[in-house]
Amino acid sequence: MTEKSELQAAVAAGVVGSEDAFRALLSAIVEVARSIFGAKASSILLLDEETEELVFEAVVGEGEDSLLGTRFPAGKGIAGWVLATRTPLVIEDVQQDPRFAKDVAEGTGYVPSGLMAAPLLHDERALGVLSVLDRPEQSLFTLKEMELLGLFANQASIAVDLLLKARKAERVLGQEDGELEVVARLAAAVDALEDSRREAGLRLLRELADMLGG
Repeated sequence: MTEKSELQAAVAAGVVGSEDAFRALLSAIVEVARSIFGAKASSILLLDEETEELVFEAVVGEGEDSLLGTRFPAGKGIAGWVLATRTPLVIEDVQQDPRFAKDVAEGTGYVPSGLMAAPLLHDERALGVLSVLDRPEQSLFTLKEMELLGLFANQASIAVDLLLKARKAERVLGQEDGELEVVARLAAAVDALEDSRREAGLRLLRELADMLGG
């Protein structure tokens, strides 16, 4: 997909200029996940495909003041395994698991005892990993809770996909002037509308994107 078509797709989805809103949604997801599971921490890691690194995009609980933006190689650790295999995982003692990257954990300032993690999947792409760390009083994670984490991961995947579209659109706008900038301003104006007016505007932009794409 070309940069222009990526911008057109972002316009059609109404995501131009919406990065802050999607980041806030990811933060809300990890906050609710930590609360429901009674965990010490929860985080969302996103895959940076250009650098092949996982990046802490949303963090709540232990490490939240220092972890945002921290990166490590996508092939390392339990999160890297979950991303690569696209398989959710429950580990009660990470120290006994050969996939655990102790150096990475120590570098974050917080070494968990147990965790469960689920991949963020969208349109057959692995976008990142949602993790919940350490239950209180050594409570064990259950299969039913694993299913619940999967529901959180599904919602996070939708938000992550929109966030990535918004970022791509912003990068294109940073390199382009003229017509693309006009389209982006129009999309932002439509996104600020309410209720039926916003829906009508988005429908018009989708039709415009289809026409341009044709």
